[in-house]
Order: sequence, then structure tokens, then C-alpha cells
Amino acid sequence: MRNIIFDQTPELSILYQDEFLVAINKPSGLLVHRSEIDKRETLFALQLTRDLVGQHVFPVHRLDRPTSGVLLFALSSEVAHEINQAFIEGSIEKTYLAVVRGHTPDSLEIDYALSYIHDKFADKDRDKDLPPQEAQTLLKTLAKVELPFPSGRYESSRYSLVELTPKTGRKHQLRRHMAHIRHPIIGDTNHGDGKQNKSARANLDLTRLALHAKSLSFNHPISKQNITITAPLDDALNHLINTCGWETDLQGK
Repeated sequence: MRNIIFDQTPELSILYQDEFLVAINKPSGLLVHRSEIDKRETLFALQLTRDLVGQHVFPVHRLDRPTSGVLLFALSSEVAHEINQAFIEGSIEKTYLAVVRGHTPDSLEIDYALSYIHDKFADKDRDKDLPPQEAQTLLKTLAKVELPFPSGRYESSRYSLVELTPKTGRKHQLRRHMAHIRHPIIGDTNHGDGKQNKSARANLDLTRLALHAKSLSFNHPISKQNITITAPLDDALNHLINTCGWETDLQGK
């Protein structure tokens, strides 16, 4: 599915803010910062957040362009360094929601090493023969459904709503892990199922990747208190959830 094109500047919602950190709910289709991915793009989460809070912000992690959800920025380079270290050490818990093809097991630990994806600009001087990197993802199935319209050679379509917790931070890790276990994320044009994506566009009105960064939990770098930041779903994913009849399955999740 193509990246969302914004007709006007998207309105960002602040999920959390203090004098050290700010978190927004990034819309699907919005790049985090300027990138060689799309030289023509003029809208970026970093600049929009800076303008929203009236001061410079420092990125501490990334979300893929088609992924929505919690995006955290630091308000100083010192705090950014501490948060970056926490991400590297794995002490920040990231939780995602995804809608995937087929009926997934109730729970699963995916432990599958992933080859390094080289960026043709940022990694032009990096060794091209890097060994695969260890990668682990925890999967929990929240709901399943079978809907009466075809997907590929099947007369009906099966989907699962899953909660994904990456224990490592490899590029496209969740998308690649779900493709590896034959349950690709709906709307994934890089690693997914083209026939399923086409069916979801036609029957579920889904024109984005069905992946949402639901929450971040971490110890605040200054107060040391535990902070959990949660992002609500956008209209497109809420529509998908409602069409699948999963509203009650998400209550309290």
C-alpha cells in the first residue's frame, strides 16, 4: 500500500510532555525526519513537534514511515543520550498492535536472526558482509476472525489481532518476523502478501500498514519514576477493528 500523502499539515497530538521529554502520536505516512527515502517530502515529525512545543527536540528512536503511534523526543542532548542508552540496553519496553494474515497461536516467542538491511545512503561505507543479527519478538494473540470475502485462492479471509513486544530493535523487525512465521502484517508492501493487501483495500477500506506503536514504558531519566505512554488508534485502524468485531477485545488492553 502506498504511503499516505498529506493534503495539509497533519495535526499532531501530544501524549506526554514535561521539561525533559515530549511524546506524540505519529500518524501513519509521516517521516520522523528528513531522509533520502523521499527527497520531495516537506513534512516531518521532528520539525512539526519542534514547532508544536516551541523548542528544539532530539530524536531518540524511530518508527517506520507507515507505522503510527508513540514517538518520543528528548528536549536536550543530555537527556537524549540517556534515553538512547536505555533503548540500546533494552530497558525500554515497546508494545505494538498489528493485524496479520491468518490465525496466530495464542502466544509465541519468535527468535529468528535477521540480516542487516543496508541503507544505500547512510550505510554506503559499512561492511556489506555483516552476519545476521539476533532478533526476538514476543507475540500474544488478542482476537481472531474469519470474514466472508476471498483473499487469493481462499473463499474467506482470516485475520488475527496481535500484540507484539520486540526484545531487540532491528530494522523492520516486526514486519520481517511476522512474514517469517507466515502471518504477514496486513498492508505491508515490503514483506507482506500482495493478494491479502488488495483484498483488505477492497473489503476493509484499509490503505495503510496495520501496525501501531501502542505504548512505551521506561524509567524517567531524571525522576527515575516509571512512565508508560499510550497512543490511541487512528480512524483507519479503529474502522478495521470495528469491522472485525474486536472492540471488546481491546477494552483494557
